[in-house]
Amino acid sequence: MVMGPTHAVSGALVGLLVADVLPRDWGGPTSTPEILAFAGVCAGSALLPDLDTSQSTVARSFGPVSQTFARGVGAVSAGYYNVTRGKKDRKRTGGHRTMTHTALFAALLGAGVSLLVAQFGRNAIIGVLFITLGLALRGLFGGWAKKYGWFIVTLVTAILSVLMWTTFPGEVGSTGLGVAVALGCVTHCVGDAITKEGIPFLAPFVPLRGRRWWEFKLPRAIAIRAGGPFEIMFLGPAMTLAAIGFALWSVEGVPDFVFGALEASGLSF
Repeated sequence: MVMGPTHAVSGALVGLLVADVLPRDWGGPTSTPEILAFAGVCAGSALLPDLDTSQSTVARSFGPVSQTFARGVGAVSAGYYNVTRGKKDRKRTGGHRTMTHTALFAALLGAGVSLLVAQFGRNAIIGVLFITLGLALRGLFGGWAKKYGWFIVTLVTAILSVLMWTTFPGEVGSTGLGVAVALGCVTHCVGDAITKEGIPFLAPFVPLRGRRWWEFKLPRAIAIRAGGPFEIMFLGPAMTLAAIGFALWSVEGVPDFVFGALEASGLSF
């Protein structure tokens, strides 16, 4: 699989880009804190599809609780795959890269989050922030998280979630966080699709040549090796720099300052 930090930073980058264009009616962020929270939720959600294996970053994020949950999700995913597989799909005992790596999972999870926020308001928001920001911390700051362990990560996540929560307006659209969660899951799937293994994004509803769990993947000549030199030396660092740049750009006042400086220097467009 693509490494956890790459998934998380790609989610953050996509979240920052989408936050800038997401319509207000769809829950688009309207302030710097909301934009950063949207990107953080997207970054954490970009790890969620790997909850089907106990070896993933997401499974280690909340200690024994997430480890146990990941084993359960893996078993359910394997069962779902075997029940819905086509005639030419091989039987599987493990569920990694099956149920949670599909468009259906992303859509249902995003819709579920939206419904929770619509029903329970700010109480649901802080729950979503706690889970996704905890995953984002584990993915983006893996070395720090490994050094201090899951308990400290959970404590810091709780504090950060409350701080983010207090920045939200009293009435917040339910759609925005659902979009961020679904977008993070889709971003994860795109990341896995560029590796040599691929992902069954349209399974099990679009059969192809007797298979319901066929994989989207790049030609082997251009597909990357997960955890290989290209990901470590180029892809990860490039996306990190881009995410930092867009995060700074999202801070209120920064675009006006930059354009003002360019205009003063005679370089305005």
